[in-house]
Amino acid sequence: MPDSNIKKGRNPSTSLRTKYIFVSGGVISGIGKGITAASISLLLKSSGYKVSPIKFENYLNLDAGTINPIEHGDTFLCEDGTEADMDIGTYEKFLNEDMGIDNFVTMGKIYSTVIEKERRFEYNGEDVEAIPHITDEIIRRIKSLATKKAADIVVIELGGTAGEYQNVFYYEASRILTLKNPGDVIHVHVSYVPTPPHLGEPKTKPTQLSVRTLNSLGIQPDFIITRSEKFLDERRRDRLALFCNVSPENVISSPDSESVYQVPLVLNEQELPRKILEKLGLSFKAPKLLEWEKFVKSIKHAKSQKKSFEVAIVGKYFGTGDYELRDSYAALFDAIDHASYRLGIKIKTRWVNAQKAETEGKLDELIGNPDGIIVPIGWGERGAEGMIRAAGYARDRKIPYLGLCYGMQLASISYARDVLGIKDADTEENNTDGKENVIHLMPMQKLFMEKRAYGGTMRLGSWRAIVKKGTHAYELYNKYNDFIDRSKGITSERHRHRFEFSNRYADRFEKEGFVISARSVDENLVEIIELSKELHPFYLGTQGHPEYRSRPLRPHPIFLGFLEQVAQLKK
Repeated sequence: MPDSNIKKGRNPSTSLRTKYIFVSGGVISGIGKGITAASISLLLKSSGYKVSPIKFENYLNLDAGTINPIEHGDTFLCEDGTEADMDIGTYEKFLNEDMGIDNFVTMGKIYSTVIEKERRFEYNGEDVEAIPHITDEIIRRIKSLATKKAADIVVIELGGTAGEYQNVFYYEASRILTLKNPGDVIHVHVSYVPTPPHLGEPKTKPTQLSVRTLNSLGIQPDFIITRSEKFLDERRRDRLALFCNVSPENVISSPDSESVYQVPLVLNEQELPRKILEKLGLSFKAPKLLEWEKFVKSIKHAKSQKKSFEVAIVGKYFGTGDYELRDSYAALFDAIDHASYRLGIKIKTRWVNAQKAETEGKLDELIGNPDGIIVPIGWGERGAEGMIRAAGYARDRKIPYLGLCYGMQLASISYARDVLGIKDADTEENNTDGKENVIHLMPMQKLFMEKRAYGGTMRLGSWRAIVKKGTHAYELYNKYNDFIDRSKGITSERHRHRFEFSNRYADRFEKEGFVISARSVDENLVEIIELSKELHPFYLGTQGHPEYRSRPLRPHPIFLGFLEQVAQLKK
């Protein structure tokens, strides 16, 4: 790429100057910045522009890989192995594009890069300070993404809320970039407008104070997107316009929706893409949203069904204090939704605490008789025996079963104990001295574990596997050709693990009806296991994570197959 294009911030494919849209949040966290950033990206992409989003997180972790999912939600796993925030998954789902290392930045990564540069004497003896060196590094990463992706527009989501001390340098970088690129930068502020039950009317003061915080940082938002229970009325819109110095038509309402996938359509109805493009000096073409509109209709159709099917999820990351949350398994719930919408069926999920399944009462009281059982991702000993028992429960009662990563490994242990008679069967993760660890530490991981090098050292990202013809897994992949190279029988899934099925037990398992239906191309590792249809209607476990590859317009075949069987058995 010519240096002149880089300096001017031009997209070489179109000769347009790159434009930048900052998306910040106000009042409370979790208000929907990620959904808003993804929706804006989708609308502008649908208008014919090359759009690339990037998320800046506040924490000092280099990535999200070592964070407890209860603390910050499900770690989203990218194709290139990046362990990222859930919002990166939202970008993938809305844009139907792979995200990666360039789309996700933490404050820890920023600090680390600046310190490494100082150690290499790249600042030529300057005293290294937060401003300009931290802010310069933030801006460098934004512009680097624009260059690598040849983006017309970069959408920048700022983590946290306005007023937090952890993210002040992101806002300062936004101010500097705006100052140096007049006309090429706009700021969208997503803020909460609560309706206290005892008052019965929306209150705009929290958003007014949030915008005042932005103003104190030298930032005047161009748009305010209000998150509220219902559409904002004209009176509240006018008050926000008056006190926040924003045109009334640029106060955009984003009320609670039945599905987050409706948000782009709600924003488009208020002509947000036209208004954004006009502010950026770009020509406007109506977004092409026909496929997305059909998808939203399929959601309404599925949810309107009278008959529903229950899937029990036996996991260990549901609790936070006295409350339960779904963010710990966000990608899994999304994948279930995508498949159910495609199939036109209503799915109700029920959470089962894996610890209770190993310590309290009988399994049939906890799990009951659901139409399907999923044992998802997990780590460590807590709740593991409950998950093993759940895998055996599904196998014995012929309930459709799907095991994801840990759920695949624990299903193998259950089979070893109950069918092969290996009573001491276990995983090395929980029993380092076990004599019958059918799941063991991958040899290449031993050095990392000895050094306590946990961050970014697992088997990560996309790995290819050969799927055996004639198996249930092959049938599913073959049915949905998008996920497999039919000529070679090769597919790929995203991985995030250190432990694997021990090949020294493979023959013994297969002699007793256990099917190894996929192995990795490079290391010959067990990737997918299943029971034949003669033994069980649907019993499948995958070492990879199909939930991270599922998209609204492209549900994953394994989830489609699982839910098809759930619905068929119920009928």
